[in-house]
Amino acid sequence: MNVASRLERKPLVLACGALAGDLRAVLAADGLDARIEVEYLPANLHNRPDLIAPSLRPRLQAAVDEGRAVFVAYADCGTGGALDALLAEFPGTQRLAGAHCYELFAGPEAFGALHDEELGTFYLTDFLAKHFDALVWSGLGLDRHPGLRDTYFGNYRRLVLLSQSPDAALLARGRAAADRLGLAFVHRSTGRDGLRAPVLAFAADRQAAHAAAR
Repeated sequence: MNVASRLERKPLVLACGALAGDLRAVLAADGLDARIEVEYLPANLHNRPDLIAPSLRPRLQAAVDEGRAVFVAYADCGTGGALDALLAEFPGTQRLAGAHCYELFAGPEAFGALHDEELGTFYLTDFLAKHFDALVWSGLGLDRHPGLRDTYFGNYRRLVLLSQSPDAALLARGRAAADRLGLAFVHRSTGRDGLRAPVLAFAADRQAAHAAAR
């Protein structure tokens, strides 16, 4: 495939399904939704981080074979370095910084402060608050075996909702999730800047490469 053909293909973002709403909002707000293609992987990989890298591999390979620029909208997300090892096989492909989406949205300094305040903290984003029943309550089997609550959450003291949007309904869902788990509730508003900045940088890099090749 020649350079001109490659440039006609939209840059691709391979993203965690849990970031779908936030990523769409970022792309729309910055006028990038028509210039960047996004492929979402299943959000329930949140509960199976060992499957993230294997699920990304064929998609990454296909994109590289097509000569497409790719950005991976995952942090490490519990892969224990497996994601970075995979990306090392595809030079130039980057991912979101940090260990997980909580650090991404809160920012490293603010997240570090939350961590230092209380090690026993369970975190939710807007997406996880909205889908708490499916991904946490049922996903961990608490609907079938309520006694697992103490196994999973016995050492937790609080639930922190890191919210990306000023949505009163999601705030109520976060509070209800804390009540169901028997944890104190804390709310921190983060916005989407932690996601927006790297996506805009990727788009700017691709635009510059396109202009240079022309």
